[in-house]
Amino acid sequence: MTSVPPTRTTRHHRARLLVPAALAALACTAMTATASDASPKTTTTTTVTTARSHGDVQRPKVMLDNWLRLWNGDYDRAPGIISPAFRVHAALLDGGDGSSIRGADGLVAWIKQTRAAFPDLRFTEQVTPLIDGRHASVRWTATGTYAGGFPGAKAEPGTVVTFTGTDTLRTRDGRFVEYWVNTDTLQLLTQLKVL
Repeated sequence: MTSVPPTRTTRHHRARLLVPAALAALACTAMTATASDASPKTTTTTTVTTARSHGDVQRPKVMLDNWLRLWNGDYDRAPGIISPAFRVHAALLDGGDGSSIRGADGLVAWIKQTRAAFPDLRFTEQVTPLIDGRHASVRWTATGTYAGGFPGAKAEPGTVVTFTGTDTLRTRDGRFVEYWVNTDTLQLLTQLKVL
C-alpha cells in the first residue's frame, strides 16, 4: 500500500466536500433562461396531464416556461407553479439533502442565494423537454459570469463559466411538488478553480 502525500489527501477530501456544495448551488440555478431569450420551439410532445394555476388550464410545457421565468427572477410566478408541499432533492452547501427547502418562499430564497454568485446566469434547453404524465425533464446548458463568493473558488470575479445539467420535476394539482437536479459539478468546479 502506498501513502498519499498530505497535500493531495487534503485536496481530495476538500473536493469530496465541495462537490455536494457546488451541486446545491447549481440546483437552484437549473433553469434560468428568459422566455424572451428563448426562441420559439415547435414540439411534437404529447402531454398526458394538464395543470391548473389561478383558474387557467396549463400544459406541462407552459409550466416549464413559467419555471424558466421564475429562475430568471420573476419571483411573482412562484405561488402559481410551486406547491406549498414543494421539496427539493439535492445536496446543499451546508451538507443537507434539500429537505429544508419547502414551498414557493423556500425555493425563491434558495434561487436568490444561488444567483448571488452568478447574477447573469442563463440556462437554455439543449433538447425539447420530455414530458410523461406528471413528470417533466429538461436538459440544459448554463452560462454566467462569476461574481465571487463561491466556497473554495480561486477564479477571479468576471470569469465566464458554462456547465450542463438536467432538471426533473413532478406535478400534482397543477403545481410542481418535487424537483430533482443533476449538474455537471466537475465542469463548474474546474472553471471556478476549486479543484
